Amino acid sequence: MRYKIIFKIILLGIVFSALSCSKNNEENSIKNKEKKILMNGEIVITLDSEKAPLSAENFISYVNDGFFDGTIFHRVIPGFVVQGGGFTQEMDQKKTKDPVKNEADNGLSNVRGSVAMARTQIVDSATSQFYINLKDNVMLDHKGKDDQNYGYCVFGHITSGMEFVDKIAGVKTGNSGFHRDVPEIPVVIKSAVLGDDGKTVTFTIEQATE
Repeated sequence: MRYKIIFKIILLGIVFSALSCSKNNEENSIKNKEKKILMNGEIVITLDSEKAPLSAENFISYVNDGFFDGTIFHRVIPGFVVQGGGFTQEMDQKKTKDPVKNEADNGLSNVRGSVAMARTQIVDSATSQFYINLKDNVMLDHKGKDDQNYGYCVFGHITSGMEFVDKIAGVKTGNSGFHRDVPEIPVVIKSAVLGDDGKTVTFTIEQATE
């Protein structure tokens, strides 16, 4: 009888040990599964606080709040713009601050490499979303005080990393719900950091498969 009890204890020990090894192997397999980096780098934006003070201050406030960290470039149209600053990787729209006044009449143009505030058809509706011009899009410039011609406010330009912007423009896109031109593999802003000069913002971006 005593030997049967000892045998059962040993058998249970073997079973628990096997289960434990299986679990550990599964956990190690997950940990060791490295993601494949398709793109990573830095994009530096220099803000024009002189000609677009309200827009620059608004942008900096989102940077300092960590708002852009983890957001994506959710709209990519080759030969036109790449747009970001509003959605998570799950395509959930983030809650923003109040809209900023449109400063499109500041004399800055939507040329290649310029950064401007995205908005709706309402002139003063820009919040956190921005776009980077892939070419000269002067049709987006300020042409008049009426709603149709007011234009889109340029508040900065890319001073480093435009090659990564062009890479973003080349990613494969599709539809996500009601949204079009969404990268099939998210291009994520891992972090947004304001420079010591208070005039530059560095985006660290990444596109990766898990």
